[in-house]
Amino acid sequence: MRSFGVLGLAVGAVMAASQAMAGTLDDVKANDSLQCGINTGLPGFAFTDDDGNWTGFDVAYCKALAAAVLGDAGKVSYVNLTGKNRFPALASGEVDVLSRNTTWTLSRDVDLGFTFIGVNYYDGQGFIGRKALGVMSAGELDGASICIQTGTTTELNLADFFRTNGISYEPVPIETNAEARAAYEAERCDVYTTDASGLAATKTTFADADAHMVFPEIISKEPLGPLVRQGDDQWADIARWVLNALISAEELGVTQANVAEMANGTDNPEVNRMLGSEGSMGEMLGLDAQWAVRAIAAEGNYAEIFDRYIGPDTALGLARGLNALYKDGGILYSPPIR
Repeated sequence: MRSFGVLGLAVGAVMAASQAMAGTLDDVKANDSLQCGINTGLPGFAFTDDDGNWTGFDVAYCKALAAAVLGDAGKVSYVNLTGKNRFPALASGEVDVLSRNTTWTLSRDVDLGFTFIGVNYYDGQGFIGRKALGVMSAGELDGASICIQTGTTTELNLADFFRTNGISYEPVPIETNAEARAAYEAERCDVYTTDASGLAATKTTFADADAHMVFPEIISKEPLGPLVRQGDDQWADIARWVLNALISAEELGVTQANVAEMANGTDNPEVNRMLGSEGSMGEMLGLDAQWAVRAIAAEGNYAEIFDRYIGPDTALGLARGLNALYKDGGILYSPPIR
């Protein structure tokens, strides 16, 4: 979910905090733990398994980053954050990185003083409603009550959509995805709006999922991805290239199963540079030569992570779509590792 509620933060204080937090790599090493901000709970993206361990698409990135920096994917302390408190937590240094379905926008990048290190999921805002409403399109929602998370850009997108279409709605404010699900199921609202991926995640929790439908309209662009504080270029570079390595690994055929073997050297110089058998990429980042090997070994390449947690064979059943590699019809690719 995407928050503007923290725009009330004094920008000067945020910028000062971000400058003071330079040297994050040293802090992470000193703590021997990565403080990673994640969702309070979103199926497929950040959820607990049967043993109570946090797992999911966004959590996998935390593990990859910890593996690259600390040599152990398990050295992560997960901090559960809502749409409202995620930005203050990052700005204050409570977390070292935020990996929580957060949209990259100009104001967050510039005004709030954060650095988005890439896009790990291209999304868009949609709607879900009960089929019994007899509504087949968001354009037919004139006068509907709509559950919406407070402090998010979802509110702005919703207002723009209804204004553009000349129709009205009644907002029903809630704070977390769990509260939204409960409110919608209790019929406190006619429909619920959030990112399409979040709607798919929410639908999996319904007792009778077939009684609900996701409307066809996507009313916004929501490039989601991890972010860090401004003012620490080295840490931003590390966070960025861990994500890039996961994407490049898919393109180059490097998997969780073969990464150790391929690290011994291949006929592909880009693979060799990424995995450390050639060049000095790790040294440039302030890490050792095996940083990408460990990141990929943690939970696999981008495709493996996507398919395991949110792909077509999961409860969410999400197709790759825009999130397919550029050579497969999507728009996902990493800058070259050279």
